[in-house]
Amino acid sequence: MKILFLGDIVGESGCIAVEKYLPSKIKEKNIDFVIVNGENAAKEGVGITEEITKSLFQSGVNVITTGNHIWDQKETAEHIERESRLLRPINLLSPSPGKGFKIYDSKNGFKVGVLNLMGNIFMKKCEDVFQTVQKFILQNKLKKNYDFLIVDFHGEITSEKMAMGHFLDGKATLVVGTHTHVPTSDLMILEKGTAYQTDAGMCGDYNSVIGMNKENSINKFLKKSSQKHFPATGNASLCGLIVECDTKTGLAKKISQFIFGGDLEKSN
Repeated sequence: MKILFLGDIVGESGCIAVEKYLPSKIKEKNIDFVIVNGENAAKEGVGITEEITKSLFQSGVNVITTGNHIWDQKETAEHIERESRLLRPINLLSPSPGKGFKIYDSKNGFKVGVLNLMGNIFMKKCEDVFQTVQKFILQNKLKKNYDFLIVDFHGEITSEKMAMGHFLDGKATLVVGTHTHVPTSDLMILEKGTAYQTDAGMCGDYNSVIGMNKENSINKFLKKSSQKHFPATGNASLCGLIVECDTKTGLAKKISQFIFGGDLEKSN
C-alpha cells in the first residue's frame, strides 16, 4: 500500500502542476491513495473553491486537507458540508462546518483514516490540539477502526509537530506537518513504526517567498509600498512524500521524499 501526500497547493501555478502531472505520477509510482493540503489553492493564495476541489479530485486526489485559511473563501462553509472528501482541522472552535476526520476506502480495498489537525502556537485560536488527539485515540484504533491513519498537522513550529509525531508513534501510519511551505529533510520512521516529516513543503513556485510574489514580499519587509500578498506564477514544484504501509500492522515500512518539477527539482 503506497500513499502519496502533497504539501500545501499554492495558487494557480500549484493547481496547474498537480492537475498536469499527478495522473502520470500515480501510475509511475504505483500510488494507491493521494492526500493533498489545499488550503492555499485559490488564485488569491488563500482558501479553496468548489471548482478547484472538483479539478483536484478529477486529477486523482482522494482527500483534501486544510488549515488556518479554510474559511478564506466564503463559499467553503457551505461546500464543505456537501463534500466529505474536503476536511478542515478537527480542533477548530465549535461550532464549525464540516469534519476534521473521516475514513475513506482506497482503490485496493483498504480503509484509510485521515485526521486533520491545527497547532496552537502562533496559529489562529483553536481547541488544544494535544487534548483533542488524546480523546481521539481513545475512541479510534489502528487496525480496528481503519487499516491506516494519516495525520496532517498544520502548524507553525517544529517542536509542536515533533512532539505530536512521538505522541502518535505506533498509533498512526504517518504524521506529517504542513503550513510552512518549506520541505524538511527529517523524514524518518519513529521507534514504534510511525512515519514522520516535520513539513512536506508546498506545491507551488519556489522562486518566491513561501509561494508568494517575492518582490512584493521583500517590499513588505522593507516597509515600502506593497500590495496584499499574491502568489508567484512561475513553474511549480510538486513537493511531498510517499509512505509505503505494512498492510498487516498499519504502520510504515518506508518513507521517501517526493519532489518533482520547478526550481526545487532543479536544485536537487
